[in-house]
Amino acid sequence: MKRFYKQVAVVPVDGGWSIALDGRSMRTPAKLPLTLPSRPLADAIAAEWEAQGEEVKPQTMPLTQLSSTCLDGIIDRMSDVAAAAAEYGGSELLCYRAEEPPALVERQAQFWQPLLDWVAQRHDAHLVLAAGIIHKPQSPQALKALRTAIDALNPWHLTALQNVIGITGSLVLALAFVEGRLTPEETFDLAQLDENYQIEQWGEDWEAADRRNNQRADLAITRQFLDLVAA
Repeated sequence: MKRFYKQVAVVPVDGGWSIALDGRSMRTPAKLPLTLPSRPLADAIAAEWEAQGEEVKPQTMPLTQLSSTCLDGIIDRMSDVAAAAAEYGGSELLCYRAEEPPALVERQAQFWQPLLDWVAQRHDAHLVLAAGIIHKPQSPQALKALRTAIDALNPWHLTALQNVIGITGSLVLALAFVEGRLTPEETFDLAQLDENYQIEQWGEDWEAADRRNNQRADLAITRQFLDLVAA
């Protein structure tokens, strides 16, 4: 759509901060007030709107999109969103190990096992390994521990968790990311470990490279979102 405003300002509101376009406080796509938890996040979102040219392009405003997702789709649906995230624990990516070739088997053990050890120590979620792609159920105790970890997150962190799960397919990586255990690049490399191995063997086509670059960028933005929420 065409740019319909001239001035962008950060304004205090009940419960936090908002963005005013030509003096009118912004609302989310669901018409809810865009109430943000920190001034730094509000400043960053204001900068996204200020940077728009003659046309407003939502895809260039990822912090606005993440915040709107939280307000429109997370805050009033915490239990449902947490349940959907917890389901990934039952088929945790890091638990499914290759049987060959030996180099990939060794690489998975070297880089994935420390994260499973971490989630066992940090959240008392002891996950079992599976060989190949045959499903192996996790214990009710481990799944309950993972759900407890998710339920401890506030809506903004749960928004980030949901986003990282969507990118990586891993609940353990998403928890480690949200809790600051992993950087965006580390998270990407761990999620893409198998694919990285295949690329080393056979190379990478441009479509896959473009998709992977977008995933890297999404993880970096999600980290920025978390840091601004906490600032």
